[in-house]
Amino acid sequence: MGISDVKQRKVELTDSGKRGVRTQFGALCWRKRANEVQVLLVTSRRRKRWIIPKGWPQDNATPADAALTEAWEEAGVEGKSKPTCLGIYSYTKELVAGSQMPCVVAVFPVKVKKLRGSYPEKRERRRKWFSLKKAASKVDDAELGVLLANFDPGRL
Repeated sequence: MGISDVKQRKVELTDSGKRGVRTQFGALCWRKRANEVQVLLVTSRRRKRWIIPKGWPQDNATPADAALTEAWEEAGVEGKSKPTCLGIYSYTKELVAGSQMPCVVAVFPVKVKKLRGSYPEKRERRRKWFSLKKAASKVDDAELGVLLANFDPGRL
């Protein structure tokens, strides 16, 4: 299945209309072990779903740098990001008061050099390495699943 085969999710706009759609930057954290590419997933804070590290744009940072910062904060990743957007996916962020916010995530590759034992969100999340196929099956977002399944660091 390729990215063009995935049915995109409809974006449901909030009362603020098109201005209500928010952009985030995500990190596809990867490594090679025994000639197999593996990706690092983290759990979301509240629902404990498997996701990639992602977050909001940051002042005076490129999108790839913002993704790398999220990888550090959410998973303790030290590595190098590339300014190549691998693709985008959409999801609906559940807010505390039960409201929702439509988001689009631009995903950037991060080659992991080291995982730190202590990092800002360690007590709030789990992290785990998966094969590309297994990672694709673990995430709820079909568009993200296709990005994970088709990731090839040789094309970077």
